[in-house]
Amino acid sequence: MLRLHAAAMLVNLLTTLPASVDAKGASPMTFSLTSPAFAEGGEIPTRYTCEGQDVSPPLAWSEPPLGTKSLALIVDDPDAPDPKAPKMTWVHWVLYNLPPTAGQLAEAVERKALPTNTREGLNDWKRAGYGGPCPPVGRHRYFHKLYALDTVLPDLGRPSKTEPEKAMQGHVLAQAELVGTYEKKGH
Repeated sequence: MLRLHAAAMLVNLLTTLPASVDAKGASPMTFSLTSPAFAEGGEIPTRYTCEGQDVSPPLAWSEPPLGTKSLALIVDDPDAPDPKAPKMTWVHWVLYNLPPTAGQLAEAVERKALPTNTREGLNDWKRAGYGGPCPPVGRHRYFHKLYALDTVLPDLGRPSKTEPEKAMQGHVLAQAELVGTYEKKGH
């Protein structure tokens, strides 16, 4: 009876702690995505665009939530072709089955340098890999979305972003997002 009472007290204590504090009294890590190349909401440097070297920016993420088995990254632009009259979302990069322990992607990462077991999908140029910002009109927003999944996705071949999104349904533990902007310098 004493054990049951002690267990009930512990459950009560744990359920009354503020959401920002875990059972050990420490603040939990928030799953986040960052880049040393640009700040949240900031301009993406030309190097990572069609006007520069068109290489992927370096990305880093904090520790994914407990139970994460893989990560998926989708980079897209919902402002295509014109932010004043968007008609579609243009996909720039699709990666899935990133190991949760990788912690980062290097600048200009190529297929052979991706973390083990990472798979690439097709961007809207119908090729695998990163395709940088190249907006035809105005300043566009580029959403870098990283999903923590409770599963490893099956081999989907070279999918567009739609197939991984469907396969992720019901498996997303958390999402981190980094938004950058770009407008062509025009030459």
